[in-house]
Amino acid sequence: MSYLIDGEEYFTTFREAAKSARHSIILLGWDFDSRFELVREDSDDGLPAALRDFLDSLAERQEGLHIQVLNWDFSLLLANSREWGSAAKMGWTTHERITFCYDAFHPSGGSHHQKLAVIDDRLAFIGGLDFALGRWDTRDHEPDDPRRAGPGGDISKPHHDVQAMLSGEIAAVLGDMARQRWLSATGETLEAPRPSKHALWPAGREPDLRDVDVSVARTLPGHEDQEQVREIQHQLLDAIRRAKRWIYIENQYFTAPVISEALAARLEEDDGPELVVVLPYETIGWLSQNTMDVLRERRIGDLREADRHGRLRVYYPHLPGLGELCINVHSKVMVVDDELLILGSANLNNRSLSLDSECNIAIEAEGKIENRAGIAVLRDRLLAEHLDTEVDIVSRAIDDKQSLVEAVESLTTDGRSLRGLPMRVSEEKDALVPSTELVDPEQALDSEDFTEKLVGNDDDSDDKSSRHGPVALASLLAIALLLAAAWRWTPLSEWVDIKAILNNMSTLRGHWIAPLAIAVIYTLGSLVMVPVTLMIVATGLAFGGLFGFGYALLGSVSAALVAYAIGHFFGRHSVQQFPGDAVSRASQFLGHRGLLAMITLRIVPVAPFTVVNLVAGASHISLRDFALGTLIGMVPGTLALVVLSDSIVAAIKSPDPLHIALIIGLVVLISLGSWGAKRWYSKREQ
Repeated sequence: MSYLIDGEEYFTTFREAAKSARHSIILLGWDFDSRFELVREDSDDGLPAALRDFLDSLAERQEGLHIQVLNWDFSLLLANSREWGSAAKMGWTTHERITFCYDAFHPSGGSHHQKLAVIDDRLAFIGGLDFALGRWDTRDHEPDDPRRAGPGGDISKPHHDVQAMLSGEIAAVLGDMARQRWLSATGETLEAPRPSKHALWPAGREPDLRDVDVSVARTLPGHEDQEQVREIQHQLLDAIRRAKRWIYIENQYFTAPVISEALAARLEEDDGPELVVVLPYETIGWLSQNTMDVLRERRIGDLREADRHGRLRVYYPHLPGLGELCINVHSKVMVVDDELLILGSANLNNRSLSLDSECNIAIEAEGKIENRAGIAVLRDRLLAEHLDTEVDIVSRAIDDKQSLVEAVESLTTDGRSLRGLPMRVSEEKDALVPSTELVDPEQALDSEDFTEKLVGNDDDSDDKSSRHGPVALASLLAIALLLAAAWRWTPLSEWVDIKAILNNMSTLRGHWIAPLAIAVIYTLGSLVMVPVTLMIVATGLAFGGLFGFGYALLGSVSAALVAYAIGHFFGRHSVQQFPGDAVSRASQFLGHRGLLAMITLRIVPVAPFTVVNLVAGASHISLRDFALGTLIGMVPGTLALVVLSDSIVAAIKSPDPLHIALIIGLVVLISLGSWGAKRWYSKREQ
């Protein structure tokens, strides 16, 4: 077994091994991009760098080689960040022995998240890396490394990850698992490759562990005839219980209560283990940062409260020169006492423990000194990278201090290093983020259960639209809330960014189709829960004061009317009282006060824009009151945001006292207006 840290090492090693494949290559992943370049330097083997062309060349030159690629059948909501036409590019237009399929065998809201490559059942790769854009990087993680540029020229943020290469019987076990996943997803049975003894282990690559037993743990959701499997959760909890001296964790997410509770219990013990956790400074994208990062802080807060003995450290990798960026820690690793190693595809969130398909491996030292050294070296290599030092220096520091926490603290510097992860979520933001069940679900949405909580039968209603049923409406509301919470933080969150919206809108400036395009952008954006304020600010920046205000108002009203129509179509049923929930408050307010309620909800939003629109359509408010209330209520906020945006642009171009004073005045007016409106609303609600 060998550890491959960061993309450059993994993709180069995989490419070298794949060149020797004779019978079978199976690739499973959450994302594949045919344009992804495995190597970023010129190669002397004459083979292409891009994934699609490389695999095609292998099939062409090696008779009898079959290549299967299984990609998650991603939600259409992520289509903007995925490669279009992957099936055609990697399946239809390649060699006949290359098969590309999508994996849709998962419950609603779930995903295929295993990252696995198996060659001839004799060599396998497992970890957190997909063959996708944004995954390649070196251990240096240079801020503006041009080699991280994608097809469009944009340089992705630094990416840190871990993969393992394994040979022997475990490769055949992983091959069987990959073929089983292929069968579940496609209904096609793949034959195991013929036994062979040809060399696949890359020349010159020294193993980190030899002759060790490797166990495999999975997460599989209950779906159709598939029983739910939670082996990874049990694996992690067992590792935490067994820890005696220290636990080292690297992960992209940290939101699973079952994991944080187990760790907190160990921290409360008088003689429990030390705990060192490395996470990204922030996750990728606006949505993730405002939801999953909030849940993360809740879990970290629980740990810090339990840390009565000072044995906890939570870090992020700091690299000078990154500016607003940070290293995207995407690895999924746990090392316990130099005795146990766990790595694979599973994050420390609810989804990875119950809803998505995942695969981890584990290795135990079993009392062997060489195994303990082979397990410890991964932790030490990772810490050496983060602390910008040598592996043997880290190892000596741990031996000398006999404390993982003290060793790390002794090696931190003002340059590239590990720094304490700050708590940055305000009480106000924390209060706005819904419960873990919505943001990071453990199971697929149960529409009927959601209906019982959210939507009741209106026995007195004879509206024709009632035939569509409360379940459909509840599902819509659930989807809207889940999107607002962004329970799957993926490239969608990168798309929901003011810069991206601004770039798209700026291309419309002066074009006759701008009004229609803006209406479409707002409508589609609101349906995937892009904050309407974000779109209004982008419109003001793109079109200036007068046109910006008009277009923003047009877009907001258009989006509101479409969502209202959808809610109306799926049934005029009253939304039952749901204590403390913004949707319930909005529905009650709408039902009692009509036009005034609509104006108030636009000035003082008590629920997300799209949720209000859907609930309004499903309530008894008339279209006239809804449309007029939306138009009147959106004017003050839209005008303030557009004028503020326009003033900021003017101040940047000409930073004189007048412009700066205008900005300050607008901020004060907006703040006072918001405070006054909320106070009035609270009194009226009481």
